[in-house]
Amino acid sequence: MAEEKKGFFKRLVSGLTKTRDNIVAGFDSIFSGFSSIDEDFYEELEEILIMGDIGINATTSIIENLKKEVSERHIKEPMECKQLLINEIKDQMRVDSTEYEFENRRSVVLVIGVNGVGKTTSVGKLAGKLKDQGKKVILAAADTFRAAAGEQLTEWANRAGVEIIGGQAGADPASVIYDAVAAAKARNADVLLCDTAGRLHNKKNLMEELRKIYRILEREYPDAYLETLVVLDGTTGQNALAQARQFAEVANVSGIILTKLDGTAKGGIAVAIQSELDIPVKYIGVGESIDDLQKFDADAFVNALFDVDHKENPDAQD
Repeated sequence: MAEEKKGFFKRLVSGLTKTRDNIVAGFDSIFSGFSSIDEDFYEELEEILIMGDIGINATTSIIENLKKEVSERHIKEPMECKQLLINEIKDQMRVDSTEYEFENRRSVVLVIGVNGVGKTTSVGKLAGKLKDQGKKVILAAADTFRAAAGEQLTEWANRAGVEIIGGQAGADPASVIYDAVAAAKARNADVLLCDTAGRLHNKKNLMEELRKIYRILEREYPDAYLETLVVLDGTTGQNALAQARQFAEVANVSGIILTKLDGTAKGGIAVAIQSELDIPVKYIGVGESIDDLQKFDADAFVNALFDVDHKENPDAQD
């Protein structure tokens, strides 16, 4: 397991290359280019944070806290601010809970997200990871509005070696969940993992659909722990933050899966999501394989973003 984590840290460092080039190179030029710490210095830092999709609110807090630290410690050299900045970014990512309670109890995990974000793929990868932990997993193919979703999820189910319950294209998603709950109870499953639709362009329909699903789960499976994860595409930056906000309005979102971080310069969005929404990023994806979906560790993420040598932070992924 430790080897897998070390390997993932290397892939994370590699996957965040574009984001690092976008953000950290700019920081380094400021730290080395300024001879004193003044308002221009802070304005330059602020601009890079905002351009790196870290978000206005998080950026404002980071800069304000940095100014306070610099003043209290009587720091004069810009280069001495680097570690302080790293620490402030980590502090912005602290959230109340990053527990994975659904792994320890009989659970239903609802996964929602708009088309194209990697939702169905994330469900398949998560099924494989839970199966590898020795859990009995059943998949529910409740995204019945996207024709290829069921076929795609069936492929993942076969790959992971788990059972799948599906319905006809266009069927009522709630009816698929109903059938899947019956199967989960009959087969004594540990986790019922549901791929559900997420059409934000019509929030009223989405809200009604989710309400029906929640009602069925409350009535038919009241003893199951309920986790609701939203999948967001890291390449979309601030749009991902806006999507998370909208989903949080219509569902009791307990965590985020952030995909495609390996192909974007907008990886700073992970900071914005945790800072501004106080919803934990629970998984991140930096590639195509099952192993490229991993539990999110905020400290390890920031260390990888700044390419802080893992040897200096041996506990970052432990």
